[in-house]
Amino acid sequence: MLSKNFTKAEFVLNNENQYQLEYSIEEIGQGSNLTIERKKEDGEFETVQTIITRLNDGIFIKWSEPFDGRLIFEN
Repeated sequence: MLSKNFTKAEFVLNNENQYQLEYSIEEIGQGSNLTIERKKEDGEFETVQTIITRLNDGIFIKWSEPFDGRLIFEN
């Protein structure tokens, strides 16, 4: 399994008033299983259930507020 860490600063507010991250299929892979984990104050990670959509060559992860975390995927 591979992972990509991300920070609050990487989230962008979209026109649906949700914060989102964008990755390309080249970065993540076409048929990847995706798991999103949020970093807690104690440094541990917890799995969260987010909205994940795909459009053209983009994969969008959406949440109500930005957070530090990581994306875990199989390539």
